[in-house]
Amino acid sequence: MKQSYLIAYDLGTSGTKASLFSTEGYLVNSDTQPYDVFFESGGKAEQNPDDWWNAVIKASKNLTEGIDPSQIKAISFSGQMMGVVLVDKDGNSIRRAIIWSDTRAKEEEKELVSKLGEDHGYELTGHRISCSYSVAKLMWVKKHEPEIYEKAYKSLQAKDYIILKMTGEFVTDYSDASGTNGLDIKDLCWSEEIFEAAGLDINKMPKLLNATDVAGYLKEDAAEILGLPAGIPVVAGGGDGPCATLGAGCIQDKQFYLTYGTSAWIGGTTKELFLDEDKVLFTFAHVIPGYYAPTGTMQAAGASYAYIKDVFCQEEVAEAKKIGKSVFQLMDKLVEQSPVGANNLIYLPYPTGERSPRWNPHASASFLGMTMQNTKADYIRAVLEGVAMNMAVILRAHRKYVDIDSLILTGGGAKGNVLTRILADVLGCEMSRPDHVEEATSMAAAILAGIGAGIYEDASVINKFLKYEDKTEPIPENNAYYQKRIQVFDNCYEAMTSVYEELRDNA
Repeated sequence: MKQSYLIAYDLGTSGTKASLFSTEGYLVNSDTQPYDVFFESGGKAEQNPDDWWNAVIKASKNLTEGIDPSQIKAISFSGQMMGVVLVDKDGNSIRRAIIWSDTRAKEEEKELVSKLGEDHGYELTGHRISCSYSVAKLMWVKKHEPEIYEKAYKSLQAKDYIILKMTGEFVTDYSDASGTNGLDIKDLCWSEEIFEAAGLDINKMPKLLNATDVAGYLKEDAAEILGLPAGIPVVAGGGDGPCATLGAGCIQDKQFYLTYGTSAWIGGTTKELFLDEDKVLFTFAHVIPGYYAPTGTMQAAGASYAYIKDVFCQEEVAEAKKIGKSVFQLMDKLVEQSPVGANNLIYLPYPTGERSPRWNPHASASFLGMTMQNTKADYIRAVLEGVAMNMAVILRAHRKYVDIDSLILTGGGAKGNVLTRILADVLGCEMSRPDHVEEATSMAAAILAGIGAGIYEDASVINKFLKYEDKTEPIPENNAYYQKRIQVFDNCYEAMTSVYEELRDNA
């Protein structure tokens, strides 16, 4: 009996990762193709959509070497969210994509807030109104590039552009749409109220599908370019955040996880829509139909640790190269030399401002409580503890709505035992680590492909893909200490807020 396969494309910011999974849940092969981000002044961040397509072409050809392409049963996606990818009626890109990290549309954000109100905008979309989202960016295009706006037939997301190239269909899924600031999160439709307030043509938005729906079938011309058989079902897939929720194994009501990478977030799966009165959290439509994915994201988790490595740990970098180990293994040994609480040193992890839980773009990072007794080990440990306490503030917001005493840990940071221990102790949660901590979004896309093609019945097939390696229980006395410490951490942030304003004004 021949082996059958599924292809998952994960369209990230730095590159596209194509993964070939067997329908039995095994990762057979993967290939990553990089591309550029174009940064300009004024908070601009753009990419060329055809760079994404070329990456998909190259990765697809590398992916299928040595296998029978006729056994590929379906294709699907996870992808970067909150962008604006403008195409004409023929499906051609008409300008570079404005991506998620672009913040140029600050004035448009203010205009939309003034018309809708912060609270009402949040109630409609499950998100704060922000220049980070697609609607404000599209308003910017209409104002500053009116000829481009008029020429645009549809505004898509990254994965939607690849679907268009493969099938000729102009579609998106509910999860990606819920990251635009334009989807009515309760009724799961484009919000006429929002588009009217924004002065935008709602007809420029694509058709909405479930993440598990077949968007179309691989066209002859696209199949020839990709080296794949024509007619393969192309399943809509989802945004990378909601895909990560499925890929972590959170497939039932009130299951939650923590992903720790360059940024970090706590998210989960719920039947009920959580509209957080403090607006700390935001909520996506899930890739699993009928569910929501409430989330709180911080900006600089692994990024803070990478920073401390670059500034403080050149000796460890050199030693790691010499002995053939990861520098992070040597840094972990230093962390273990510092006691719980890092000898009273606190790190505020805001080197790039902050989204959830602070929503303060002017915040900056700092060490507080420094004395002559603090060592390098204390500084490194304080960074991990500061990030963990910031995650505790996000968890506190989730816990207003659901009891959470266990989390699934994914992302690159999940590889570290020292970090896992700190997270367990600070959060007071059992931390479970799956065997493929960095494959969550790709696995989710493969599962969505399989469901859409009728190979799998539902998302419970994730149990074929995931095995849990270990569990880390919180140490009660450490957790008790950190509960008091988190209050000090909060006080430190509040004490610094006026300073952040002064630093911004004097920049």
